[in-house]
Amino acid sequence: MEETALLTLYARALDSRAPQPILGDGGSEQIAAGIDYDFAGLGLVTSVVCQTALRTKMLDDRVRLFTAAHPDAVVVDLGAGLDDGMFRVEPPAAVDWYSVDLPAVIALRDRLLPARARAYSVPGSLTDERWLEAIPAERPVILTANGLLAFLNEQEIISLFRQVTGHFQAGELAFNDYGRIGWVSRAAVKLAPQRMFKAVSHQWSGYPGFKDARWPEVWNPRLKLVEETSLAHAPEVELFPTWLRVATRLSGRIPSMARKARILRYSF
Repeated sequence: MEETALLTLYARALDSRAPQPILGDGGSEQIAAGIDYDFAGLGLVTSVVCQTALRTKMLDDRVRLFTAAHPDAVVVDLGAGLDDGMFRVEPPAAVDWYSVDLPAVIALRDRLLPARARAYSVPGSLTDERWLEAIPAERPVILTANGLLAFLNEQEIISLFRQVTGHFQAGELAFNDYGRIGWVSRAAVKLAPQRMFKAVSHQWSGYPGFKDARWPEVWNPRLKLVEETSLAHAPEVELFPTWLRVATRLSGRIPSMARKARILRYSF
């Protein structure tokens, strides 16, 4: 997942250069400048840049709402990569922010991102529940996962959700989801010429996803769906280029297409 952390970083940086950015994450530009990597060679397409920026903004907004309601909360960014979400969200002063990712990613993160009070890095695999030992369990918590679940198989996702609800007393879990991913979509990604798609396709878990947003409630009875929102219905779609805006709005009218890019939020 290391290369995908660079991919999403560059997508946020490209969005920040737009005349009317969706996310406006200027810090991502500075972080990318500190890495000797051929970002342009990834061949990021406009739709990926826009969708990455939009889903990140939507998750940021959920964190803002939660921390406004719980100013002593804990925020946990699962598979954080090189995301500087704490700088964008600007949570209340008493909020603690934990970024969890593989050791190599955390090492790069700690080298490139500026230090900030009450921001903590947690190196480890999410398939090993020891990462939870570093995070307090008794305070309200919101956990986010941006682009993560496509790289885990079903049993790993079930285990992760059970670890989270078993460790923390109460909170929310919010993540982006792609609905049910069919073989046509997988084949299109594998056959696409851009290097960005090669990086993603090599790391996909093979898990096809789920259609019904209540399916995680079957895995884990503590989880209760509180929000299912399609990116296609977000007002920020108006900031997409014309051709992409029209295509996105049209896809949003078809439930199966609208589910291909959605934000899901659960309480526990």
